[in-house]
Amino acid sequence: MESSTIDSYSPNSSKTWTWRGFPICYQTHGTTGPAVILVHGFGASWGHWRKNLPILGETCRCYAIDLIGFGGSAKPTPGTGANYTFETWGQQVADFCREVVGTPAFLVGNSIGCVVVMQAAVDASEWVLGVAALNCSLRLLHDRKRSQLPWYRRFGASFATKILTNKTIGSLFFKQIANPKTVRRILLQAYCSPEEVNDELIEIILKPASDKGALDVFLAFTRYSQGPLPEDLLPILPCPTIILWGTEDPWEPIELSQEWANFSTVEKFIRLEGVGHCPQDEAPELVNSILKDWILSKTSSLPDNQDIQA
Repeated sequence: MESSTIDSYSPNSSKTWTWRGFPICYQTHGTTGPAVILVHGFGASWGHWRKNLPILGETCRCYAIDLIGFGGSAKPTPGTGANYTFETWGQQVADFCREVVGTPAFLVGNSIGCVVVMQAAVDASEWVLGVAALNCSLRLLHDRKRSQLPWYRRFGASFATKILTNKTIGSLFFKQIANPKTVRRILLQAYCSPEEVNDELIEIILKPASDKGALDVFLAFTRYSQGPLPEDLLPILPCPTIILWGTEDPWEPIELSQEWANFSTVEKFIRLEGVGHCPQDEAPELVNSILKDWILSKTSSLPDNQDIQA
């Protein structure tokens, strides 16, 4: 029977890789089989995959990485060696594949992590075997998206983005949300199963917020309204792709994404009924089963000379 959590989970058990001079945190599970890299969403870290790592690690070499700026990874001031963009994060994942994994890998993302893995696949196609996107960020505050909103919503979004450029105001806002009570309330909106919103999850989200540089990363990303949209990347993905979507996601409504199933690169669009924004954590038994079957089917169809083992 599948365990609901990873018994050995500990934030201090992670490993470190140096990328562009910065320490990057990651965790692994499994030593044989195809490689799988798990990429978290905004404000999260490798710990958000603690219910998936040991299960996928039964048949795969599974890695979960903290993007630069998040989790236990470095949080340099924007412009001093790192820009918090999807191009930067996509390059980080591609380099992790080359330098740490050593073979092409399946990439799995949640929320903004989906855009990251798509960018990595487009930029480094030779290192990516497939992409799985779980409740992909729709990037509704992107400049091109805002232009399609009614004027009053467009004005509100623009005003909120501009006011956060003031570091004093941004700092006050960050302090208001970076506390256990607020984080719990936000997670209860995103999750349909309140029992999954526990102290461990809140610590996973909240602990990195006290790190030096966390405020600057938060403000940099909230002001980031350019870069690629999912619908820009999906049609040009060079690998098999599946999309999983919790139907009760209040932040990324499924109604706005179902048309992505029409892209020729998307093999399946799978509805996860009664699940919220983070299905890998809220319904790991569903997600793990789907991912294992998909990876197995893709691996068995690879050419015999395709190097997927370390």
